[in-house]
Amino acid sequence: MDRMWKMSLLIVAIILADQFSKGAIQTNFKLGEIYEVIPGFFNLTYVKNPGVAFGMGGGWSDIVRMILFKIIPVFACFWFVYLIWDTRKKSFLLCLSYSMIFAGAVGNIIDRISMDYVVDMFDFYIGTSHFATFNVADASISVAAGIFILDYIIEERNKKKETKIENKA
Repeated sequence: MDRMWKMSLLIVAIILADQFSKGAIQTNFKLGEIYEVIPGFFNLTYVKNPGVAFGMGGGWSDIVRMILFKIIPVFACFWFVYLIWDTRKKSFLLCLSYSMIFAGAVGNIIDRISMDYVVDMFDFYIGTSHFATFNVADASISVAAGIFILDYIIEERNKKKETKIENKA
């Protein structure tokens, strides 16, 4: 199967998983309800996040939020489509990371455009120290960032190896 087909299927799978999980939480949980999955470590909850990462910007004016959280991300998605297409025959890891970022961005943009907020549900914590509540789209973007860094490290290592080989010749 062609790499673009694989990336397209991955993108669709992430968006569907994101939207399905958000819909399931909205249907089965009351806002703010908490279900303890792993005591002392992981809860499912229903949170409306009008901001971005860690709730940042949730209190900003409607026009600023519209520009920063809806308009710019839509244009960024077009940029990521270009990046995915451009890297499809180059680095698998880079193409994978761009695809996962794109899918996560689309998942959250769907929420922002349709509801003016993003539904978050995964709440990890130790004791009273909670990590920011997040969703499948956020997780996809975070994992993609790790893959992007891994690709960079591998590429740099390969460049150093090539330089050593060229210097020996």
